[in-house]
Amino acid sequence: MDKDHGHKRIPAGEFKQGCLAILDQVAEHHQEYVITKRGKPVARLVPVESDEAKEQAVRAGLHSSVEVLVSEAELLAPTNEDAGWDLDD
Repeated sequence: MDKDHGHKRIPAGEFKQGCLAILDQVAEHHQEYVITKRGKPVARLVPVESDEAKEQAVRAGLHSSVEVLVSEAELLAPTNEDAGWDLDD
């Protein structure tokens, strides 16, 4: 098994023999494996990301990415006839 760019490379035969132990490693240590046949990558085994982790990643990506171009009062003002909008068109 070779390490390469943050993941481990493992031949398919070795993966087949140690599949359950390797799955435990992926789950416990969030280690990625690239499975090879005759030295060429054929598959990637990665840990499943929890819904909470996905949500945190999305929130982090959105942080400070919105620019409000109107005042808070205008942004939160009602959007009905009382605000002077003609809603029949």
